[in-house]
Amino acid sequence: MARRRPIALAIALLAVLTCACGAGTASARAAVSWVVHGHGFGHGVGLSAYGAYGYALHGKGYKFILGHYYPGTSLGTVEGANVVRVLLETASGDVTFTEATGACGVKLEPTRSYEAHRFGGTIVLRTSGGKPLKRCGAKLRAAGGAGTIGIGAARYRGALEVVPAGSSELNVVNALSLEAYVKGVIPNESPPSWPMAELKTQAVISRSFALTGTVEGDGYDLYSDTRSQVYKGLESEYTTSDEAAEQTKGQVLMYEGQVAETLFSACSGGKTESSENVFGGAIPYLVGVPDPYDDLCPLHEWTLKFSGPEISAKLAGLIDGKLKKVVITKTGYSPRIIEAKLHGTGGVTTATGEQLEIALGGYSTWMTFQKVVTK
Repeated sequence: MARRRPIALAIALLAVLTCACGAGTASARAAVSWVVHGHGFGHGVGLSAYGAYGYALHGKGYKFILGHYYPGTSLGTVEGANVVRVLLETASGDVTFTEATGACGVKLEPTRSYEAHRFGGTIVLRTSGGKPLKRCGAKLRAAGGAGTIGIGAARYRGALEVVPAGSSELNVVNALSLEAYVKGVIPNESPPSWPMAELKTQAVISRSFALTGTVEGDGYDLYSDTRSQVYKGLESEYTTSDEAAEQTKGQVLMYEGQVAETLFSACSGGKTESSENVFGGAIPYLVGVPDPYDDLCPLHEWTLKFSGPEISAKLAGLIDGKLKKVVITKTGYSPRIIEAKLHGTGGVTTATGEQLEIALGGYSTWMTFQKVVTK
């Protein structure tokens, strides 16, 4: 889902920035070229990770940072054993697992490998050699006595659940406590070397998002990638991010008695955006705010260059003829493009900022267009 695009790590941002600068360079012989000036990476709604990083470097605590990006919210706590189910993959073959002491009522040896095998609409527990041990029905659940489970080549807290998907595949799901999940998210959404105040901020919003961003899939609540939040399990954890999770244990953002939907993205470009200008629905605490320290982000500002024929080709599905002019007619707070008029040689058409971003390979909808005519 587009609205669930969280942040990328710093090294990934640097990599895509390098690609952006070299992509679509205008031909020196072209009579007309275009320069697209952009700001930010992601939808820009809610917290900007690099902006929060900057606030932390300037001595602000996590409570201040949360209050800035989600105005009107307050800290609360969640009680009880909250369990989340995260889709790790949809497998086309058998699912191998280790460290389990039991599955489907069968006692297992944790040092051995076992597999989940699909047989029609049921899941069969088998040895690693393929010997059937038990038909588990519509779900296989395997757990280990140490509270961890090996799934494929990786290790996770909690349990493994496998359910049928489609006509022949298997959904591989990690079922675990909310707190364990947050520990597997923080270092994949914020570099663990960042200040503790920022890591605590990430802990609170990751916990809040997990409770509000459910997708109601077949056997799972959340994705393990940017459609929800990036989650990579036990071996991605760090001491610093685990400490941030422990020091904020149970804390979530609240608004009028409900857990707040804590959307976030990598960097805003200098201003965050109001939810109604991106997703079409106003949420009182998801409003545009200044983001003064976002300039630490490698994609705070970015540029794409195209020759005349190149940009017309990329916008072929949106323009009539060849591009002559872009007139931005409606912007948000940031100001990301909501609507623009594309003047082509065959007439004028209308496009959204999201359509332009996708067509041009941009990093946000905060764009301006410069036409350059060479003599």
